[in-house]
This record gives sequence, C-alpha cells and structure tokens, in this order.
Amino acid sequence: MAEERSSIIISVFSTTPGIGKTVTAINLSAGLAKEGYKVCLVDLDLQFGDVLNYLKLSSDRSIAKAQRAMQTDAASFQVKEHLITYEHRDLTFAVLPPPVYLYDAYQINVAIIENIIKQLTYFDFVVLDLSSVFSALNLAMLDISTIINYLGVIDFLPALKNFKIGYDTLIRFEYEESKIRLVENRADSQKLIEGKDVERLIGEPFYHRLPNDFPAASRSINEGLPLMFAAPDSKLTKSFWELTGKYTNRNVSTDTQIQGVQTAGIGFFSKILSFLFGKR
Repeated sequence: MAEERSSIIISVFSTTPGIGKTVTAINLSAGLAKEGYKVCLVDLDLQFGDVLNYLKLSSDRSIAKAQRAMQTDAASFQVKEHLITYEHRDLTFAVLPPPVYLYDAYQINVAIIENIIKQLTYFDFVVLDLSSVFSALNLAMLDISTIINYLGVIDFLPALKNFKIGYDTLIRFEYEESKIRLVENRADSQKLIEGKDVERLIGEPFYHRLPNDFPAASRSINEGLPLMFAAPDSKLTKSFWELTGKYTNRNVSTDTQIQGVQTAGIGFFSKILSFLFGKR
C-alpha cells in the first residue's frame, strides 16, 4: 500500500485584488520546489485565475473537469489525471488549473473541491491561490489550510481598511492567530502609511515584508518564469527566498525590516489611523 502522507497547505489570500497574490503563490511554489519538495499549485481564483497565463502554460485540464470526473465516478477518481506540470531547467511543480469557461466557475461544488484538495496528500506542499473574497469556497479552503499567507499592500486608506477588515474577519471566524501570517507587499514603496503604524493598528507584527520591484515582477510575468530565473539577483527574488525559508524552517539570514520602511514613533498620520479605525 502507498504510504499515507499529509500535505502542508498554504493559502495565499488577500482582501484586495491586484496586489501580487498570484505572483506570491507562483514564487512560493517555485521556491518550495527548488528546495526539493513536491509541490502542487492550485488556482482557485475560479473566474479570473492567472496562474497559467503568468507561467505561459495552456491546458484543457481544470478543477471544473476534475469535479465532473469525481461526480461521475468517485471510486475511480484520480486527481493526478487533472494536473499539469510546470518545468524549467531543474524546477518542477504541479498545477491544478482553474475552470476554462466562466460558466463552470458557477458550477463549483465546495464539498467536492475540498475533497479534491484533500486527495493531494502525496505532495509535501499544496499552495492555494484564492480569490479576494470571503466566499464559501475560500472559507472552506482557509479551514483546511495549515498556513494563511494574508497579503496586503498598505499604500492608501481604502487598502488599509480592507486589510484590517479582512484580518478582523479571520479572527472573528476563529482562525488561530498563529496560523495567519501577515505579509506586506511593496513594503518599501513611497507611501504615507508606515508599516509600524499598521502593526499597531492590527495588533500583530508583519511576518514578512516583500519589497517593491516592479521591473523584476514585470520581467517574470512577461517571460513566464518564476523570479528565480527571470531576475535572480532582484531584491524581490531574495525576499521570496527568505519567505520560503520561513515556511520550511530553513535557517536564513533575514532582515525583516526592509530598507526604506520607516520605523519612526507615533506621528500625525498614526494618530489619524487610530482615530479612523481604533483598535481591534
């Protein structure tokens, strides 16, 4: 009999679209695979998933077809038959694509998808690229996740509002705070809101801060390559490598305070944040 295994499931989640969630999911998957782990990246942004586009892959396989196969014959269902492989040089990881057609996104059955994800136990890590909403599917995926990589770009007040509401909602749904890893993207970009102010407002420190490197990210997407290949010397690449190391308990030299992120004491803008949002 095959040896029973248990995957570590990392959900990449945010409450604001367009802030680097898919780039994060892809580069986490690539970093974990580079370290020798068996990895499956699942695109659960059912309507507008971009994993295949970012990696320049194409396939008619999808999670929607996997669901139909399980509904037709659950006894003989094999999730492996619905995965595709991303390969570049010595890097390999599996991908479970989103529905090909928008119509199929509305036919998804949460219980069946949860069952499919739970069958990926022969992978060491399963990375879930979720959409930016508290849907029934996302909540089910967050429930079974080992780690919630909660991503935010805190560059203006509406983004901060979404980030705080999202975090408060996760806590209200009784997810353990130790399970939620706050990750700030574009942390060293020019902005009025300081990371230290956000930590004070949320009541939790950032687990990791990803620097802003638009040229490297654009090159990665345009070439269809993870950052480690498209921009190996980029500060963003190095920061993703450090984040991967945190999730694998690899000892890395990590400066969590990215250069350029200010750490001054409470100032005028901090007081505005406290007045507008108060404390959780």
